Amino acid sequence: MVAIRCARTRRGKCREKANHVFDSSGAKLLLVQAEPVLAELTSFRLELLGYDIELVSSGSEASSSIGQSIPDLVIVDTQLPDGDGIEWIARVRGEYAADQLPVLVFSLDPSLDMVERAYHAGAQDYLITPFDPTVMEEKIEGLLMSHGTRRR
Repeated sequence: MVAIRCARTRRGKCREKANHVFDSSGAKLLLVQAEPVLAELTSFRLELLGYDIELVSSGSEASSSIGQSIPDLVIVDTQLPDGDGIEWIARVRGEYAADQLPVLVFSLDPSLDMVERAYHAGAQDYLITPFDPTVMEEKIEGLLMSHGTRRR
């Protein structure tokens, strides 16, 4: 996508300048969140931003979904009904490298220990809940940009 903006010359005239902008609209995100309110709020916000969201509530459902179609990004909570989200990430990393399947972790736990566990398991970023929606958007955009979305 190319955006055109106006760059002012020294005389105050407008000169069009093209900027290349990363377009992640339509990117497929897999949201693995067992907490229904947070899941609905997060998916609604991301759908408004143009993302294609698949919402699942467990690690087993997420694994099944990834087996069917690899998303552009996985957002996973650390607390899942069928186990630890960090352990799920480690299992997924056994099958998919970080460049194939980027992962953003949601967690209520702000401790350094939990953050380190997430990164060592294979997560690319970490977001403490509750979160500022703008920060979430920036983290998602950053991950999609660094890994490149496949769907356009």
